[in-house]
Amino acid sequence: MAFNVFLYASLAVFCIGLIYKAFSWFSTDIALLSDPPPSSQRFAAAAKGIAGTVFSASVLALLKVFVLDVLLQVRILRDDALRWAMHMLIYGGFMLLLFMHALESLISENLFSGYQNTLNPFLFLRDLFGAMVIVGVLIAACRRFISKKPRFKTNAMDGYALAILAVIILTGFLLEGAKFSSHSEFMLYAEEYADIDEEEEIHALESYWSVNFGLVSPNVSPPFDKTDLSMGREAHENYCATCHSPAKWAFGGYAAAKAIKPFALSMDAAGAADVLWYIHFLSCFLGLAYLPFSKMFHIIASPLSLMANGVMDANSDPANIATRQALELDACMHCGTCTQKCSAAMAYEITGNESILPSEKMVLLKAYLRGKHTTKQAINAIQEGITLCTNCDRCTVVCPAGINLKDLWFGARERLLQEGDPQALVLSPFSLYRSLNRQHLSEETYNAPVAALKAALAAKHPMLEDSDAVIPLTPGKSDFRQQADRSPQSKTYAYCFSCENCTTVCPVVGNYENPREALGMLPHQIMRAVGLGIEELAIGAEMLWNCTTCYQCQEHCPQAVKVTDVLYELKNQAAGAIQSSAQVG
Repeated sequence: MAFNVFLYASLAVFCIGLIYKAFSWFSTDIALLSDPPPSSQRFAAAAKGIAGTVFSASVLALLKVFVLDVLLQVRILRDDALRWAMHMLIYGGFMLLLFMHALESLISENLFSGYQNTLNPFLFLRDLFGAMVIVGVLIAACRRFISKKPRFKTNAMDGYALAILAVIILTGFLLEGAKFSSHSEFMLYAEEYADIDEEEEIHALESYWSVNFGLVSPNVSPPFDKTDLSMGREAHENYCATCHSPAKWAFGGYAAAKAIKPFALSMDAAGAADVLWYIHFLSCFLGLAYLPFSKMFHIIASPLSLMANGVMDANSDPANIATRQALELDACMHCGTCTQKCSAAMAYEITGNESILPSEKMVLLKAYLRGKHTTKQAINAIQEGITLCTNCDRCTVVCPAGINLKDLWFGARERLLQEGDPQALVLSPFSLYRSLNRQHLSEETYNAPVAALKAALAAKHPMLEDSDAVIPLTPGKSDFRQQADRSPQSKTYAYCFSCENCTTVCPVVGNYENPREALGMLPHQIMRAVGLGIEELAIGAEMLWNCTTCYQCQEHCPQAVKVTDVLYELKNQAAGAIQSSAQVG
């Protein structure tokens, strides 16, 4: 009765978790772009997309992804053979145990006539599959806790997953060993399944099982009489052989029986087999109930992510792209592959912000987007991590779950810009990437960060709002120049002799018939304004905010002036203005 209660309770929690996850996929909007589709529309779009894939030539691509990337895990194999072996051992062994052993009444008994879990090959295979999981867990533990790669992070969720797997398998082996050595279990078998009336024959069978099945009996002990063993073997073949293969084939349970042999009688008297049975099954139920809320949920979400990305592209229905991105949050297995390939990872060594590392950014981003308690400090860390990304796309290419991480960062960036301080974007290489993806953003959304900065600058420098204001050219502000000297790159403004080469090659300048009117000041003029210390001219020009950070100006400067880097420093000062304004407010 208690067993059924725990089983149904675990199944109920598991189903609730699945429903919650599915609901979050169709309701979570990463980017908060204009006019997000409602959940009903996203569900309908997903159903339409699935039907359109299954009943078209795209189903071949779907099958290819399922075989190569889901079943054979080729993506992982290409990156790390040892990790592939670990993954296949854990995933393969556990799934085989699930189908052959845990669901034996539904699968094994219907597939194999005369199925008995104490007969070969099933007796051997059960222990083999369990051993596969244990070896995989040991490899995973060594990777995470002993031979860690640089910047390879392990969190509590990783430890919980390995611990639950280890407890399930180890208690299974111990339970099997406890049953092999248990005298009370032996007597139960003899009474229920063997038609033995003579005490001498039972004694002989005990002797035979003590030698061949790991039984520890209070009635017999070595050295065993050959006649007893011969009689016991005959009794075994008459009564037991049809149900029990030699216990040595169950190498894990037999080894456990040998290990606990000195304590077997005491354990049997204390009902250890029953205790281990409850621990084993309760740990299985706990693992089942916990699965939708743990990183192990990637065994469901990762295949879905791989198959979705295998048939989707940038031209797919925006509703399906939004759903796929929400699904990808759960597909992350925190394996750290993206972090190992990240071109911005070295910035972590300087700042200590773990959110710079893609795998750690995913953890915090998932909590933030799912509405979990996230501090201002954590949000700032995510924002900095996304800002320092170089858009190299290496993380997406190597992700074994097929997550389109670059698109995910773009969406999260836009959400953070709308909900937090906008200055991070304009200070980063994302200026160019964001402008290249402008078609995905509304005009208001695209202009919002710069509009906020301009408002803060106007509050600090009122004359920037007055087109008729006269900005004095002298004296220059030495403290302004000192702020622009904060990096070796930005100091190079002093080399400028106004040859206008930077302005000539600038694609922004070339986009306007009258660039002076549209941009206020041109790149070479901004360099001179910095050199003269005229702050209002340098930071008040539209050119500063229209720059796409293409670096054409730096590449063509004969004086090696780092024009784009100087503009970054000016944006830094503007960002300082908005922060000061926020603190005063």
